[in-house]
Amino acid sequence: MSRYRPPGPAKSPYITLPGMRALEAEQKQIWMKRREVVAALSAAAAEGDRSENAEYIYRKKELRELDRRIRYLQKRMPELKVVEQKPACADRVYFGATVTLEDEHGDSVIYRIVGPDEFDREPHYISVDAPLARSLMKRELGDEVEVDAPGGRLVYTITAIAY
Repeated sequence: MSRYRPPGPAKSPYITLPGMRALEAEQKQIWMKRREVVAALSAAAAEGDRSENAEYIYRKKELRELDRRIRYLQKRMPELKVVEQKPACADRVYFGATVTLEDEHGDSVIYRIVGPDEFDREPHYISVDAPLARSLMKRELGDEVEVDAPGGRLVYTITAIAY
Protein backbone atom coordinates (compact mmCIF):
# COMPACT_ATOMS: atom_id res chain seq x y z
CA MET A 1 0.00 0.00 0.00
CA SER A 2 1.64 3.20 -1.14
CA ARG A 3 0.76 6.77 -0.54
CA TYR A 4 0.09 8.94 -3.57
CA ARG A 5 2.30 11.98 -3.90
CA PRO A 6 1.48 14.51 -6.60
CA PRO A 7 4.40 15.38 -8.84
CA GLY A 8 6.44 18.37 -7.76
CA PRO A 9 6.76 21.52 -9.81
CA ALA A 10 8.80 21.20 -12.98
CA LYS A 11 12.47 22.07 -12.62
CA SER A 12 14.03 24.79 -14.74
CA PRO A 13 15.76 23.37 -17.83
CA TYR A 14 18.89 25.52 -17.50
CA ILE A 15 22.40 24.34 -16.65
CA THR A 16 25.90 25.77 -16.87
CA LEU A 17 28.52 24.16 -19.12
CA PRO A 18 30.56 22.77 -16.17
CA GLY A 19 27.33 21.36 -14.72
CA MET A 20 26.48 19.59 -17.97
CA ARG A 21 29.98 18.16 -18.19
CA ALA A 22 29.65 16.89 -14.60
CA LEU A 23 26.34 15.17 -15.44
CA GLU A 24 27.89 13.56 -18.52
CA ALA A 25 30.85 12.34 -16.44
CA GLU A 26 28.46 10.99 -13.79
CA GLN A 27 26.47 9.11 -16.42
CA LYS A 28 29.63 7.56 -17.85
CA GLN A 29 30.83 6.58 -14.37
CA ILE A 30 27.46 5.01 -13.52
CA TRP A 31 27.55 2.87 -16.67
CA MET A 32 31.03 1.64 -15.70
CA LYS A 33 29.88 0.84 -12.17
CA ARG A 34 26.80 -0.93 -13.54
CA ARG A 35 29.04 -3.38 -15.42
CA GLU A 36 30.81 -4.25 -12.18
CA VAL A 37 27.54 -4.67 -10.29
CA VAL A 38 26.07 -6.93 -12.99
CA ALA A 39 29.18 -9.14 -12.87
CA ALA A 40 28.99 -9.35 -9.07
CA LEU A 41 25.25 -10.05 -9.27
CA SER A 42 25.71 -12.94 -11.66
CA ALA A 43 28.45 -14.37 -9.42
CA ALA A 44 26.14 -14.09 -6.40
CA ALA A 45 23.28 -15.70 -8.32
CA ALA A 46 25.49 -18.65 -9.19
CA GLU A 47 26.02 -19.42 -5.50
CA GLY A 48 22.64 -21.07 -5.17
CA ASP A 49 19.61 -20.25 -3.04
CA ARG A 50 18.75 -16.63 -3.79
CA SER A 51 16.16 -16.16 -1.04
CA GLU A 52 18.82 -16.28 1.70
CA ASN A 53 21.73 -14.89 -0.31
CA ALA A 54 22.55 -11.49 1.18
CA GLU A 55 25.08 -10.68 -1.54
CA TYR A 56 22.49 -11.33 -4.24
CA ILE A 57 19.86 -9.19 -2.50
CA TYR A 58 22.34 -6.35 -1.95
CA ARG A 59 23.50 -6.38 -5.59
CA LYS A 60 19.91 -6.39 -6.87
CA LYS A 61 19.17 -3.32 -4.75
CA GLU A 62 22.38 -1.61 -5.91
CA LEU A 63 21.54 -2.36 -9.55
CA ARG A 64 18.02 -0.98 -9.08
CA GLU A 65 19.43 2.30 -7.68
CA LEU A 66 21.92 2.64 -10.53
CA ASP A 67 19.21 1.98 -13.12
CA ARG A 68 16.95 4.57 -11.50
CA ARG A 69 19.68 7.22 -11.76
CA ILE A 70 20.51 6.23 -15.35
CA ARG A 71 16.83 6.55 -16.33
CA TYR A 72 16.65 9.97 -14.69
CA LEU A 73 19.77 11.22 -16.48
CA GLN A 74 18.65 9.82 -19.84
CA LYS A 75 15.32 11.60 -19.48
CA ARG A 76 16.63 14.86 -18.01
CA MET A 77 19.79 15.55 -20.04
CA PRO A 78 18.15 15.96 -23.49
CA GLU A 79 15.79 18.61 -22.15
CA LEU A 80 18.54 20.70 -20.52
CA LYS A 81 19.62 23.97 -22.13
CA VAL A 82 23.28 24.84 -21.59
CA VAL A 83 23.77 28.55 -20.83
CA GLU A 84 27.27 29.48 -21.93
CA GLN A 85 27.02 33.15 -22.86
CA LYS A 86 27.17 36.02 -20.45
CA PRO A 87 24.13 38.28 -20.59
CA ALA A 88 24.31 41.49 -22.60
CA CYS A 89 23.48 43.50 -19.48
CA ALA A 90 26.11 42.40 -16.94
CA ASP A 91 24.94 44.84 -14.25
CA ARG A 92 21.77 42.80 -13.62
CA VAL A 93 21.41 39.40 -11.98
CA TYR A 94 20.70 36.57 -14.42
CA PHE A 95 21.35 32.82 -14.56
CA GLY A 96 24.99 31.99 -13.84
CA ALA A 97 25.68 35.16 -11.86
CA THR A 98 27.80 35.18 -8.73
CA VAL A 99 26.11 37.62 -6.39
CA THR A 100 27.51 39.13 -3.20
CA LEU A 101 24.81 40.06 -0.71
CA GLU A 102 24.99 42.00 2.53
CA ASP A 103 22.37 41.64 5.26
CA GLU A 104 21.19 44.32 7.66
CA HIS A 105 23.92 43.34 10.17
CA GLY A 106 26.68 43.94 7.63
CA ASP A 107 27.46 40.25 7.12
CA SER A 108 28.36 39.32 3.56
CA VAL A 109 27.38 36.12 1.70
CA ILE A 110 28.19 35.01 -1.83
CA TYR A 111 25.87 32.87 -3.99
CA ARG A 112 26.11 31.60 -7.55
CA ILE A 113 22.82 31.01 -9.34
CA VAL A 114 22.94 27.67 -11.18
CA GLY A 115 20.51 25.05 -12.45
CA PRO A 116 18.54 22.70 -10.19
CA ASP A 117 20.70 19.75 -11.30
CA GLU A 118 23.98 21.26 -10.09
CA PHE A 119 23.31 23.35 -6.99
CA ASP A 120 24.67 20.71 -4.61
CA ARG A 121 28.15 20.59 -6.21
CA GLU A 122 29.50 23.61 -4.28
CA PRO A 123 28.37 25.07 -0.94
CA HIS A 124 27.67 28.56 -2.31
CA TYR A 125 25.59 27.40 -5.30
CA ILE A 126 21.83 27.96 -5.19
CA SER A 127 19.22 26.71 -7.61
CA VAL A 128 17.56 29.15 -9.98
CA ASP A 129 14.28 27.76 -8.62
CA ALA A 130 15.12 28.71 -5.00
CA PRO A 131 13.11 31.58 -3.48
CA LEU A 132 16.27 33.68 -2.94
CA ALA A 133 17.39 33.21 -6.54
CA ARG A 134 13.93 34.04 -7.88
CA SER A 135 13.88 37.26 -5.85
CA LEU A 136 17.38 38.19 -7.10
CA MET A 137 16.61 37.76 -10.81
CA LYS A 138 16.76 40.95 -12.89
CA ARG A 139 17.82 43.02 -9.89
CA GLU A 140 20.63 45.56 -10.15
CA LEU A 141 23.62 46.49 -8.03
CA GLY A 142 22.52 48.26 -4.85
CA ASP A 143 18.94 46.91 -4.93
CA GLU A 144 17.39 45.61 -1.73
CA VAL A 145 15.92 42.12 -1.86
CA GLU A 146 13.39 40.71 0.61
CA VAL A 147 13.08 36.96 1.03
CA ASP A 148 10.59 35.04 3.14
CA ALA A 149 12.57 32.40 5.06
CA PRO A 150 11.38 29.87 7.64
CA GLY A 151 12.96 32.05 10.37
CA GLY A 152 11.27 35.22 9.13
CA ARG A 153 11.78 37.85 6.47
CA LEU A 154 15.37 38.50 5.39
CA VAL A 155 16.56 41.68 3.71
CA TYR A 156 19.72 41.73 1.59
CA THR A 157 21.48 44.41 -0.43
CA ILE A 158 23.25 43.43 -3.64
CA THR A 159 26.86 44.62 -3.33
CA ALA A 160 28.51 42.85 -6.30
CA ILE A 161 27.54 40.94 -9.45
CA ALA A 162 30.02 38.87 -11.45
CA TYR A 163 29.75 36.41 -14.34
